[in-house]
Amino acid sequence: TLAGCSGAGYVAQSLKGRAGIMASRQSVSRLISDPSTPAELRARMEAASAMRQFASDELDLPDNASYRSYVDIGRDYVTIAVYAAPEFSLTPTIWCFPVFGCVPYRGYFSRGAVAKTVRELQQQGLNVHVTGITAYSTLGWSADPLLSTMFAQDRTYLASLVFHELAHQRVYVNNDTAFNEAFAVAVEMTGVRKWLKIENDAAALARYEAGLKRNAEFLELVAKTKRELAQIYATPATAERKRAEKAAAIERLRTRYRRMRDESWGSFAGYDNWVEGPVNNAKLAATSVYNDLVPAFLRLFDLCSRDYPRFYAAVGRLGRLPKDGRAEALLSARSCG
Repeated sequence: TLAGCSGAGYVAQSLKGRAGIMASRQSVSRLISDPSTPAELRARMEAASAMRQFASDELDLPDNASYRSYVDIGRDYVTIAVYAAPEFSLTPTIWCFPVFGCVPYRGYFSRGAVAKTVRELQQQGLNVHVTGITAYSTLGWSADPLLSTMFAQDRTYLASLVFHELAHQRVYVNNDTAFNEAFAVAVEMTGVRKWLKIENDAAALARYEAGLKRNAEFLELVAKTKRELAQIYATPATAERKRAEKAAAIERLRTRYRRMRDESWGSFAGYDNWVEGPVNNAKLAATSVYNDLVPAFLRLFDLCSRDYPRFYAAVGRLGRLPKDGRAEALLSARSCG
């Protein structure tokens, strides 16, 4: 579903929000060298600086001013993303923007603007999903800073965000969010693994691999539910019947999740909020955007002998293909290019 181009008001709030962040930047190197910097903040900046250099030295990611400054934004999320999808379709609504092209979400710095947009979309009969975002990339158009939100978890989480966002600066294809995000996730995953191995942090690597395994298992549950919903939506049943079957499919997802959590995951509850909160087509579609093509990118990375420059070149060639054949070419690739 294409919603068309976003208006001037939306673009203005986005530019204003980013400008406020950029105006508050502090140099990471100065924070490290300044004797008045609190010890905890200095330690965070030292870790982030080492990760940033690793990204360029070992992962061939851009060696520029991005993530070499820091901003404490004083809240849990830097932006809030709004996704939408029709009541009986898993195809997300698409919005188009200057520079960044068309994407399946709108990002807001203001909670008031989010509430207004959610009301408008729901009045159109759309399913809506709202989620907080801890990092973003301007694709190299400006020197993106490290944000306090990026330090919300452990060092592995910070590394994954830095590698992911810098990957968008290496390759970005207008109007193909699924391609761009899956590519960045693949760089993030391979980069974090390489970083933890070089750091010789076996415990952190074991935790990371366990997390990836859980995530893959969770995504398979979501994929199963999406397949069930697609069959429901394709039938000629009445809207009332489809609504009831949709609700039943989502309840099956919750039941399967709880069983997997309690029997296979040792009661790991990291996905509870996602599952027990509202689940609709917009939320399911948002999950697919970031993950569906990741295995294909990881396979291409192996075909490129785990050589980052060769991998980026191969991804760049795929990005120049027409969109309607790009994913198929990625999925059917038999060599690095």
